[in-house]
Amino acid sequence: MTPDGTTKRTVEGAGNSTVSLSAPVNGSPQGPRRSRKKLVLVAGAFVLCVAALVFLGIRSRVEADSRLKLATDQAAVPTVQVIHPKPGAPAEEIVLPGSTIAFTDTPIYARTNGYLRRWYFDIGARVKNGQLLAVIETPEVDQQLQQARADLETAQANMQLAKITSDRWQFLVKSGSVSKQETDQAVSNLAAMKAVVGSLIRGPW
Repeated sequence: MTPDGTTKRTVEGAGNSTVSLSAPVNGSPQGPRRSRKKLVLVAGAFVLCVAALVFLGIRSRVEADSRLKLATDQAAVPTVQVIHPKPGAPAEEIVLPGSTIAFTDTPIYARTNGYLRRWYFDIGARVKNGQLLAVIETPEVDQQLQQARADLETAQANMQLAKITSDRWQFLVKSGSVSKQETDQAVSNLAAMKAVVGSLIRGPW
């Protein structure tokens, strides 16, 4: 055994020559190198396993989020049910005799006496609102109308005179030229004339 840890063997051969062989013995430096390689391989495999587990966990979470989002979007879409109308079975038709009568029947009479001059629609004809049905001549009513117009003009003239007198008396009573009683009478006369004119304008109709 040599000092460097190897074993020497001497082999004698022909011609008195010797050959020495050296072989490593147990406990040489190559043993720790192999164990270091194994440790590195084991550590690398462990890191790869951890990385694979982390990758699978992240991927599963991403897929779960995607499925949840898809389900949420599908649930947010309103569901509408469309029904198309279809004709039903024809009902049995029953024909019964009958007649139509107006709910309210009102006879139309002339509002004044006179003579029928023109007749535009017969009984039972269809008419519209505002259409002229007939023309009636009323000589007596026309005479009354003329008399009423004359009375109205007379009352308006008397009212104008009463107004002038009332204004004059109200001006004179301030200076004491006329009495208060005479002024009140003039004012009352003006009010009476206004009432007469108003009744003639409204008329009994």
